[in-house]
This record gives sequence, C-alpha cells and structure tokens, in this order.
Amino acid sequence: MAQEFKEFIMQGNVLDLAVGVIIGGAFTDIVKSLTKNILTPILGLFSTGDKTFEQFNVKILGATFGIGDFINSVVSFLITAFVIFIIVKGVNKVMGPKSKEEEEKEEIDEQTVLLTEIRDLLKNQK
Repeated sequence: MAQEFKEFIMQGNVLDLAVGVIIGGAFTDIVKSLTKNILTPILGLFSTGDKTFEQFNVKILGATFGIGDFINSVVSFLITAFVIFIIVKGVNKVMGPKSKEEEEKEEIDEQTVLLTEIRDLLKNQK
C-alpha cells in the first residue's frame, strides 16, 4: 500500500496540481492586495464623504449589505480569471495547435481500435 501511495503521489498530474494550487494561492493574495490597496481607493474617490469604496454598505430593515466588499470580490475574480486566460492562451500558443494531419491520424487510430474490437467481439460470438 505504501508503494502504491508513493507511485500515486509521484504521478505528473498530482505534482502539477499541487504546484498549481500553491501558485494559485499566492497569486490570489497578490490580486486581493491589488484590489484592496490600489483599485478600491481609486474607486473610493468617486464615493461621497471620506468613506472608502470598501466601506460602502446598504442598510435595509436592519440588515447591512456589504456592497463594497462584494464588488471587491468580483473585481478580484475578474482580474484572476483574465490573468489565467492570458496564461492559458500563451501556453496554447507555445504548444502550437495540432495540425489537420495530426487530428486526422488520431481519428483514424481511434477508428482502427474500435473496428479491431468489433472484429474480435464478432469472432468470439461464432
């Protein structure tokens, strides 16, 4: 069992996922800081009084809604999603799209495997 666990942990996908989670967590902190310390004060300039945008709340029937905090979260999400989009787009460009010939070859290989399986099943029925 220990050997199987070691093999599982050393698989490429597991290590890639671990690295992605760690880097994603660090990147999220950077985006939160950007939103809270730079973008929020800029947006707060447009609010009335000496309130910051982050402190923008709406009270309805005694319930307080943190609209500013929600908008900060949305902005953070959009920045994170945009940067990830740019990274994925860059990686796809570096890796290069598959040529038509490669796609056709993969399709032919899949068809060959399926036809071989069907042939073998038919042989076994007789």
